[in-house]
Amino acid sequence: MSAAGQGWNRREFVGAASLLALALGVPAAAIRLTDLDAQDAPTERQRSLMTRVADLVIPRTDTPGAADVGAGDFVILALAHGLSETRAPMAAANVTAALAPFRRRNGSLRYLAWLENALDRSASGDFLRHPRERQAEILAALDEAAFAKEAPFSPWNAIKGLILTGYYTSEAGGSQELRYELVPGKWEWNIPLTPEMRAFSSDWTAVDFG
Repeated sequence: MSAAGQGWNRREFVGAASLLALALGVPAAAIRLTDLDAQDAPTERQRSLMTRVADLVIPRTDTPGAADVGAGDFVILALAHGLSETRAPMAAANVTAALAPFRRRNGSLRYLAWLENALDRSASGDFLRHPRERQAEILAALDEAAFAKEAPFSPWNAIKGLILTGYYTSEAGGSQELRYELVPGKWEWNIPLTPEMRAFSSDWTAVDFG
């Protein structure tokens, strides 16, 4: 099946491609959707799943959520382009019986297929058919296990990191969810912190999350 047949030519991916270009530090024109390998093209269900997961990680509040800015499609493109070393061969010590079925011939992992399988297995069926509250519980359990102290390797760590990267490199994430101030700005030696004060987007690195 061709990549185009799976939806890579759809206009919805254009915004995600722009976010990916920002994250990679390359011109948006350098992100070629139609040149991706067919095995990286998501099914419609996988796109829906990734959008829902992104929305659960960063839901809409008084600012747009991750689904609103296309963070789900960003993650799909980022995985296809190998952002955060997601196309690198897995270390032998990280390969488990649960991960082995999702390895490519070059040893890298098919993250999207793994996530779909992991969530459906935890849901004892179709993850997307469950109420949002139950979906949040399932994802929270996956997140807790992945970020536990001395936890074994989990693909979820990279996926969650990409959701955050996609969101906070968007206009809404960078200037509405975070406080944007043009650098260098002005020197203020003493700034009182209040509960409603947002973090500065210029300080956000997507390194610390969990």
